[in-house]
Amino acid sequence: MIYGLHAVQAALDAPSSRVIEVWLADARHDQRVKAIAESADRLGLKTHAVEREQLDELLPDKIHQGCIARCKPLEALGEIELGMLLDDLEQQPLLLILDGVQDPHNLGACLRTAEAAGAHAVIAPKDRASGLTATAIKISSGSAERLPFFQVTNLARVLRELQQRGIWIIGTSGESEQSLYQSGLTGPVAIVLGAEGKGIRRLTREHCDEVVFIPMQGQTESLNVSVAAGVCLYEAYRQRLL
Repeated sequence: MIYGLHAVQAALDAPSSRVIEVWLADARHDQRVKAIAESADRLGLKTHAVEREQLDELLPDKIHQGCIARCKPLEALGEIELGMLLDDLEQQPLLLILDGVQDPHNLGACLRTAEAAGAHAVIAPKDRASGLTATAIKISSGSAERLPFFQVTNLARVLRELQQRGIWIIGTSGESEQSLYQSGLTGPVAIVLGAEGKGIRRLTREHCDEVVFIPMQGQTESLNVSVAAGVCLYEAYRQRLL
């Protein structure tokens, strides 16, 4: 089950829609709800107009915005598919690697940020990390349907394989002595961000070609991982425009 206007509309708009049926609050008659109903109708899907209370029963404690859909699972891709994506890229790869981000809200926000900044994919380990839950999909505001997300068994091995492809691995750590803004991000790059409060793991850091810090003023010790992703990816975007 996925929920929220953006998430459901994006799932309906995907080239290969995975939506099976849709529930809409019968009290809503605004344009966004009408657009979802029309999209579902074009796909020949069953749409249920129900009272909001019934939606609350379907997904208790979720902010569903009067819209829920039952879907086939949105599955993460693996290492084989990652290699295929990189083989087919005609641009310099820009990848975001999340080393153990466990909060699905943060994963969803990172997917949204990564798509907006022009990243080609987001990569995360399978163990001790969030996958594409309904919450992550909702927070991504449709980006989860459009941006490839890969979950890999062995992140260290994947980092080595990326390096063999000529992709420069840039880790982030407040303990580094080199600023993000001193780093060249115009070539093939993968930016690695760590888990909430812990940062990147030691083994991951050992596989990085370079480790940088994000300059900060005031007394804030760290940034939310999705904010840090935005800072790093948009610096890469800025450099690539020059």
